[in-house]
Amino acid sequence: MMLRSAWTRALLATSLLGLSACAAGPARPAKGGPVDVGTGSLVEARKYLEGRWTLESFDVHPPGKAVITPKVMGTLRYDAFGNLGMEIRADQAASALLQASGIEIQNGVISTTGRTAVDMQNHTLTYIVEGQPESLGPLAARRPRYWQVEGKLLTLTIKDDAGAPASVSRWRKAN
Repeated sequence: MMLRSAWTRALLATSLLGLSACAAGPARPAKGGPVDVGTGSLVEARKYLEGRWTLESFDVHPPGKAVITPKVMGTLRYDAFGNLGMEIRADQAASALLQASGIEIQNGVISTTGRTAVDMQNHTLTYIVEGQPESLGPLAARRPRYWQVEGKLLTLTIKDDAGAPASVSRWRKAN
């Protein structure tokens, strides 16, 4: 019995000593790398996108058919957190052309809300939409938007599965 008690005390002392050796010291702030800012940075790209954009032109490239340039009006909004809201309005004739091209349009409106992931290396924007049905057409959110910037003009090109343009939209910065 005495031997058992001695072993228990020795085990307890060893455990306490081990725990005290592992005790955390004062917390030090983690050092991060330099923030990527300036020309060509993610911060600059997000800042550029931020604001309200007005649709200047919209071309749809249906497979095996001539390019369609429907008469539409649109607004695109990005905020500082990458949230987006896009609305394109079309008249009845343009709506019929868009639907014939596989684009889902309801009551003359194409509408998307969600977030934007910016890929600087591939020059793409990917829309992350939640709570909206997954579109399978040429404007599907899962398809990245290849972006090109010329001053206050943003060109977004969506490619089909073969890598050919499915649609090209040009947006002018409104503010």
